[in-house]
Amino acid sequence: MKKYLVVPLISIVFHGFAQSTKRMDFENYNPPSTLVVPQHKLTKAKFPFIDVHNHQEEMPYMDLGTLIKEMDKMNMKVMVNLSGSNGEELQRSVKNVRDHFPNRFIVFANIDWNGVGNEGWGERAAKQLEEDVKNGANGLKIFKDLGFSVRDIHGKRVAVDDPRLDPIWKKAGELKIPVLIHTADPKSFWDPVDSMNERWLELATHPYRKRSNTDPAPWDTLIAEQHRMFKKHPGTTFIAAHFGWYANNLAKLGQLLDEMPNVNVEFGAVIAELGRQPRMAKEFFTKYQDRILFGKDSWAPEEYATYFRVLETADDYFPYHKKYHAFWAMYGMGLSDDILKKVYYKNALKIIPNIDKTLFPE
Repeated sequence: MKKYLVVPLISIVFHGFAQSTKRMDFENYNPPSTLVVPQHKLTKAKFPFIDVHNHQEEMPYMDLGTLIKEMDKMNMKVMVNLSGSNGEELQRSVKNVRDHFPNRFIVFANIDWNGVGNEGWGERAAKQLEEDVKNGANGLKIFKDLGFSVRDIHGKRVAVDDPRLDPIWKKAGELKIPVLIHTADPKSFWDPVDSMNERWLELATHPYRKRSNTDPAPWDTLIAEQHRMFKKHPGTTFIAAHFGWYANNLAKLGQLLDEMPNVNVEFGAVIAELGRQPRMAKEFFTKYQDRILFGKDSWAPEEYATYFRVLETADDYFPYHKKYHAFWAMYGMGLSDDILKKVYYKNALKIIPNIDKTLFPE
């Protein structure tokens, strides 16, 4: 009799629970923490900073004043636009900057990959880069299409360390401009999309990000190509975007930086990796404080607060701004003022030419 009474009661309880939660999914289930700990919510960086990883494709035609207002709110003194293109399009970007806010924006050039494999292509690409620098570019950005989708005239994938590209890297070194390069993506994008994949939610909601060993190549292959290229051109300064996809393995990244003194890193889109390992990350930032630059990647002003809080505070257990990208909590590293100044602006001033130093304290 008791069993007969209990079973319907349980069924009713679970039926009611299902009814109340049937519209809930993992992304929406994001309740505020009940943990009571000191909080230091920041909307502005403690020191003026340079964002070395931003994209403003519409810079040739846009009202830069709108950007400046948002930049000033968060204490961003200089934005580096990595999407500067080349040739006439780059010149239009530079003109817009010089006509309105000449000391607040830096423009990087990009490579036109059409024709790789034609005789003398590398030399012509290097000459175009030299012209772009004369016309106002202060660096070179290489997108992940190199290694992913760039094909030569025979339809073959162009490797990151393809020797036909050597004139470009050599020219960047001669011009004393940095090359900020994005190669591959998080390694989890190559793993099976199952319960063992930490990026399951991101891949489930953004399936076009999934990669495989044949689309376009194994992750290890792409990263190895990049590292061989770095080592082949020790006279060129490189900035590995997104911590070189080793923000989740800082011991390995430290080993790589020790091996390649011409390489620096920026943490665009990987602050979530640093925020979940504050002690290890703080040790890394302390040891490699002269080789880390501030980068954000996407232009979403409200998201910079997470970066400031991870870098500056010692806060416990606060949320990241995109659950599909990082469902775990953040912790602050509480970096010293000396390290913060290097990460926020001093390291960029050493690497990127023609930034107005008067915008920053000594």
